Amino acid sequence: MARLLLAACWSALVVNILAEDAYESFDPLAYVDPLIGASNGGNVFPGASLPYGMAKAVADTNSGSNQGGFTLDGASVTGFSMMHDSGTGGSPSLGNFALFAYTNCPGGEINRCAFPKKARAKSGRFTNTSVSAKPGTFGITLDNGIRAEMTTTHHTSLFSFTFPSVDADQEPAQPLILQDLTDLSDSRQDNATVRVDPDTGRITGSARFLPSFGTGSYVLHFCTDFRGAEIADAGIFADSRASAEVHRLTVSRSINGYPLPGGAFVRFNSAAEPILARTATSFISVERACEHAEREIPDFDFAAVSEAATDLWREKMSPIRVSPDKVDGSMLTNFYSGIYRTMVNPQNYTGENPLWASDEPYFDSFYCLWDLFRSQLPLLTITDPNAVTDMVRSLIDTYRHTGWLPDCRMTLNKGYTQGGSNADVVLADAYVKGLRGGINWDDGYAAVVKDAEVEPFDWCCEGRGGLDSWKALGYIPVQDFDFKGFGTMTRSISRTLEYAYNDFCISQMAAGLNKTTDKEKYLGSSGNWENLFKEEQASEWWNGTDTGFTGFFQPRYLNKTWGYQDPLNCSNLDATSVCSLQNTGRETFESSIWEYGFFVPHDQASLITLYGGPSSFISRLDYLHDSAITYIGNEPAFLTVFQYHYAGRPGLSAKRAHFYIPHFFSVAPDGLPGNDDSGAMGSFVAFSMMGLFPNPGQNVYLITPPFFEAVNITHPVTGRTARIRTVGFDAGYEAIYVQSATLDGEVYTKSWVDHSFFTEGRELVLTLGKEESSTWGRKVEDLPPSLGEYQGFGGRSSGGGSERGRGRASGNGSGNGTLKRTVMEGLLHRAESGGLFGL
Repeated sequence: MARLLLAACWSALVVNILAEDAYESFDPLAYVDPLIGASNGGNVFPGASLPYGMAKAVADTNSGSNQGGFTLDGASVTGFSMMHDSGTGGSPSLGNFALFAYTNCPGGEINRCAFPKKARAKSGRFTNTSVSAKPGTFGITLDNGIRAEMTTTHHTSLFSFTFPSVDADQEPAQPLILQDLTDLSDSRQDNATVRVDPDTGRITGSARFLPSFGTGSYVLHFCTDFRGAEIADAGIFADSRASAEVHRLTVSRSINGYPLPGGAFVRFNSAAEPILARTATSFISVERACEHAEREIPDFDFAAVSEAATDLWREKMSPIRVSPDKVDGSMLTNFYSGIYRTMVNPQNYTGENPLWASDEPYFDSFYCLWDLFRSQLPLLTITDPNAVTDMVRSLIDTYRHTGWLPDCRMTLNKGYTQGGSNADVVLADAYVKGLRGGINWDDGYAAVVKDAEVEPFDWCCEGRGGLDSWKALGYIPVQDFDFKGFGTMTRSISRTLEYAYNDFCISQMAAGLNKTTDKEKYLGSSGNWENLFKEEQASEWWNGTDTGFTGFFQPRYLNKTWGYQDPLNCSNLDATSVCSLQNTGRETFESSIWEYGFFVPHDQASLITLYGGPSSFISRLDYLHDSAITYIGNEPAFLTVFQYHYAGRPGLSAKRAHFYIPHFFSVAPDGLPGNDDSGAMGSFVAFSMMGLFPNPGQNVYLITPPFFEAVNITHPVTGRTARIRTVGFDAGYEAIYVQSATLDGEVYTKSWVDHSFFTEGRELVLTLGKEESSTWGRKVEDLPPSLGEYQGFGGRSSGGGSERGRGRASGNGSGNGTLKRTVMEGLLHRAESGGLFGL
């Protein structure tokens, strides 16, 4: 018996050692596919970049959805450019100063090469199987045999072009590489310039362009050098003609709405070796661009630059390690690719801001905070808190120099505001989770208060509009009379709901800064959402079928009378309404009243009561999802997946997450349900699969079972490792319901944890089963924090009847106990005395 026991112990020890070795050798980059989202409107940037890097090199295609530059949808390559954004909607972004290569000009005549972007597209055909992409490197082979590979440092891209020895006509190769003055969206303005040195082949130039989703313009400069072959000649091209006798060009935009083609070229004597093109950009000057290139890639060593980029990505991805056992590899790829995409945008432009002098970091490419605040920035707060600290410092410094926190910002310009002043949520989320690290929180607080108190003249792009009505009426009226500032006079419902939450977030910062009067003031106005609730409002489908629910938000006029918007307008099933920033837009932005009806993140308890109690709330939430009113391809849907927690049914949140991930997110190029929005979709996938989803702006993570047997998250600052382990995990995902839990070895019945879970390195063990638990996370005292009282639970589990809510009710439980829980208990936990950690 002793020998058997010893053998069993030894076997277990060996298994543990092997598991630990496998964990240590686990490489997350093996499971990153940058091409996920490269078709079907995912709009991702799939090329070479460093985390938050300014240089982003990829092949550009002429697709109708080339916002990220490259697509896998049958479109042709038109160039290889070195600046991009990822996952955006609207117009294509950046893609400036593209290179393009030819093995030869037919007959050796320069003018027989096609120079304009539209004309050269026929030489840019390729097959999808010729494309390779990994963090830090991108490659593609065109059908004409030219292979282009690219990698980057922070400001500089290095391209390697390998040419066939002969062209299609069997003429010896005399490669030509051109560089033009366009961008992806053809937004170049007047007086772009280019110069090529005929002896060294260096091409330099500058041009003015327009931002893709904002106002103003920007000037960008570039510097390109070549290595690998002897230069035959060099010159410029204008429109479809070129000359090696001319080496400078200034070109106008023209009058027909399409920028005149113009640029420079270098031709080489042979293609015996790959030709390397090193190109850097700068918002400051051509000289600065050349300095970047010479300092960052002095020796044109492609392998070394690529390896360094890969190593940096591996370091950034390393905080999260999951158990690869018992799961399909596609799950690992989905998870890690999602995390990867959160670090592509925003971009670190520190030292590249010509608008003001500052020692603070400067980040750009916030597309837009309306999208990023929900899960992307909260994920980075866990995986890369130092980067988020720098982003927050950048936002506050932008306020110092422009007077306002941005809601959206790109290429040094103000972007359009989509809803509320959601930088307030971003700052509050960082504050309640203890980020400090050089952040001037007095200035940060002044910035969010200005959003709440002062109306800008042009609230299209900063701050909030309609503040006089907000303060007098407690809502934003439809057809408001607003003479102090101007913006698109739509979205009165969504702006009211978002302003209410923005004010709640301000109250949390006020509490932590001991500003008691302000705390109470903004807690009060955070309840303004209820002023647009019309309890008798019904909702019918367009064929007249009753949805079975009453009580919806509705627009109101200045005189307090009600307007009307169909609660189903702007839903996933509405193909006719205009729901964006057009003047004809609806009173909700990119989302229906049905969906916005759940956007009260700080006071779910009061909303549940308003909807008739927990069971009615669950029925309404079920209807939202089961009827496809919501669509997971847009960010307002994210939190609704997990809001069952607030009604005492965390198992239903798990059930929804396990439906949406495999059905709408795959590892194929068309695997995203909507554009990635700078990594918002990626962060939704990562959080959902990790098993802890944030309520952004609050110190709350909602617990669901992870998609892996174990998840380890090592905090980059404290060095402590948080662990989520499962008991009863199965690869078929049948056991997706938490039956019981322990936290650091103690029984844990709450359905949420706070940020100290990550910073202190705690351990959460979840015992799983195939049926929803009747006890775990279902009592009132186990529910996530809410500003109002939880009613209708009766101190018991919430149950889960099928009755549908009909208007406002006081609760449907036995009423033998209600519990007032303020969010202050959870949100400022461990943050009241100098923060969770002094970054």
